[in-house]
Amino acid sequence: MCFGYPRNLGPMRYFYSADAIRDAEAPLLASLPDGVLMRRAAFGLATVIARELGTVAGRTVCAVVGSGDNGGDALWAATFLRRRGAGASAVLLKPERTHRQALAAFRRAGGRIVESVPAETDLVIDGVVGISGSGPLRPDAAAIFAGTEAPVVAVDLPSGVDVHTGATAGAHVTPAVTVTFGGRKPVHALGDCGRVELVDIGLDLAPSGLRALDAADVAACWPVPGPDDDKYTQGVTGVMAGSATYPGAAILSTGAAVAATSGMVRYAGTAAQEVVSHWPEVIATPSYSTAGRVQAWVVGPGLGTDDTAAAALVFALDTDLPVLVDADGLTILSAHPDLVAGRSAPTVLTPHAGEFERLAGSPPGDDRVAATRRLADRFGATVLLKGNVTVIAEPGADSVYLNAAGNSWAATAGSGDVLSGVIGALLAAGRSPAEAAAAAAFVHARAADLSARDPGPAPAPTSASRILAHLRTALASIL
Repeated sequence: MCFGYPRNLGPMRYFYSADAIRDAEAPLLASLPDGVLMRRAAFGLATVIARELGTVAGRTVCAVVGSGDNGGDALWAATFLRRRGAGASAVLLKPERTHRQALAAFRRAGGRIVESVPAETDLVIDGVVGISGSGPLRPDAAAIFAGTEAPVVAVDLPSGVDVHTGATAGAHVTPAVTVTFGGRKPVHALGDCGRVELVDIGLDLAPSGLRALDAADVAACWPVPGPDDDKYTQGVTGVMAGSATYPGAAILSTGAAVAATSGMVRYAGTAAQEVVSHWPEVIATPSYSTAGRVQAWVVGPGLGTDDTAAAALVFALDTDLPVLVDADGLTILSAHPDLVAGRSAPTVLTPHAGEFERLAGSPPGDDRVAATRRLADRFGATVLLKGNVTVIAEPGADSVYLNAAGNSWAATAGSGDVLSGVIGALLAAGRSPAEAAAAAAFVHARAADLSARDPGPAPAPTSASRILAHLRTALASIL
């Protein structure tokens, strides 16, 4: 394994369930004087808010306060800001259930209780519900947030957004920043949380199964030629893609494989002439039977779903090589799932939501992590579910990788063909299926962002060809 750091001190980011966070808090709450842990969290929250405000003295904040500890965090943070010279007000959604000690401190500091967010407020603190909450905002809370244009800093998670899935079922807060404590939760990758800031409050958390790569993880795993390497030892990627109808898919997927590593790419299919005209370094042949030795296959982009395409997929899956199946290959596989039954070599499936539904018989739904796990187990394959947040699950494994792109520039025709080529090249280089998929998703998202900002810095619509052209720049920024 290329990835993995002791504890969670390394670059990799881990995500924890609400229960895991509560279990980690329990010994601290038992060992510390009453209220100390809350004030520690609130001080970190206030520090982030102060950075957002720039200057604290003379600025104004308003906390929207629910019941329980989340509201207490918001009130304590407003209290700390008030002591530094900010104007502070609070809307108490349930006055009778407001955290008493925090409210008392807020009032002693000169904080005001109001019915709605004052018009002059510079920043709103969302302290309505925490990790124990569920469902959309209640109408009174929704009306308060709808009545202000001030930026919002959410406490732990945006109210009205599910902590486990990031899904929304109605009114919810859309923050500029979310400040969370101790450890990230799934919502911080899966939901619309704005920028996420993690405050260390002293929790002892081991690495979790739900994780996301950082640039350092990708750099540690990406194939870089050594002094004894040649074009064969770095991996030979075989690509079966494209057709007379869709030659562009072959060009994109082979070009991405060329850009991803320094090994070799072999193309087998009807678009050989078009592929070589774009990428003269590719070894092209019209038939997979004459392709020569490869170390991983990419099958499906633009291939079609006729008998010839099905025969190509069967050929690849009958080998003992890693195989990535995408696009038309997934459509064929959805009709013939037995093709991967009992396969011992690595298989990677890369569906978008529509392809996922064809494979699974139902759409991913709100819980995309659980759905991806189920599909991986059903097919005995690593599954990469495409989306603004990419989800990657292995069969029978606890670990799931998330890649939050932070934008949707990759949602363009042909973008998935580029991703397939990158993953295939990493498989050919010997990377494990989950590593290859997770690292490729990270680089693909960065290339999409760079392509949208070239010449930049303001983003503009991009395309798969432009994403492909920025793969090398994305890799250079990481390696």
